[in-house]
Amino acid sequence: MTDRTQDTPRRPGEPALTALGLAAPAPDPADASPHAFPGGGRWRTEVPSCEGPEALAVVLAEADRLDVPVHRISQGSGVWMLTDAEITEMAGATAERGIELCLFTGPRGTWDTGGSVRTDSGGAGPRARGHDALAGCVEDAVRATGLGVGCLLVADEGVLWTLHRAREAGLLPADTTLKLSALVGPVNPASYAVYEGLGADSVNVPSDLTPAHLTEIRRVSAAPMDLYIEAPDDLGGFVRMYEVAELIRRGAPLYLKFGLAKAPGIYPYGHHLREAALASARERVRRGRLALDLLARHGADGGMAPLGDRTPPRLKRFPPPSP
Repeated sequence: MTDRTQDTPRRPGEPALTALGLAAPAPDPADASPHAFPGGGRWRTEVPSCEGPEALAVVLAEADRLDVPVHRISQGSGVWMLTDAEITEMAGATAERGIELCLFTGPRGTWDTGGSVRTDSGGAGPRARGHDALAGCVEDAVRATGLGVGCLLVADEGVLWTLHRAREAGLLPADTTLKLSALVGPVNPASYAVYEGLGADSVNVPSDLTPAHLTEIRRVSAAPMDLYIEAPDDLGGFVRMYEVAELIRRGAPLYLKFGLAKAPGIYPYGHHLREAALASARERVRRGRLALDLLARHGADGGMAPLGDRTPPRLKRFPPPSP
């Protein structure tokens, strides 16, 4: 990362547009998020869709080559798609570097036998259908944390509340973090606050939220926000690199997720998808380098949270149910 040379980050194209009489209005300080990560810093980085030890090795090697700092690496196929040996290898490799590893929990409606998710309405979407699917998510959580995984990715509000209660009851390690999937991301301040109350330590929001939407959320919640700077096609395919500085200003504490548009779907991953998985993993890191370079050119690359720190802020939770 380069040192900032300006007290105030410049906007894209600002000098040329100002010279032409097309300067943008000054940012409103009231729009800025007042929140930060506990260890200091306003943004962290995440490389998503890292589907096994081989893809993880590619991500780590490419991050070294391109000097891309990585706070979190996440997987989308699910705990149940990995062997114990694979999970242990991934947990060990990330722990050595102080990177948080996040694995997806359990069955979800988009992959089970429910037909409604294949209708135009999408039915119940990725939620865990029935007691058995809920139990599968809990089984995944217990297994993954027992093998050294510190972060669990969740796509159902009931699963989230159950895993939070399990964490509070000592059934999961107390420092386990729970991350809400982009598949169910909230789109307004009230729903964002609900997921915080249910136990989310970071919340994916859809990549089409405007900067004003992020400010509205930050007025009610300090829970870290996960946002694809480039979204996969099934989440819209949006590319928002030129907005990164403003997204940080409005949405901090923010995880910058280096996704990839125009990439083949690889969930659930297996070796039949190996070449696509490794190539896309490598390119996600390169996309991260592009975003970080853009921040540096605009003098906006300050404020990154320290590497190795995965602590979430102290957040507001709903009270446990009465016995």
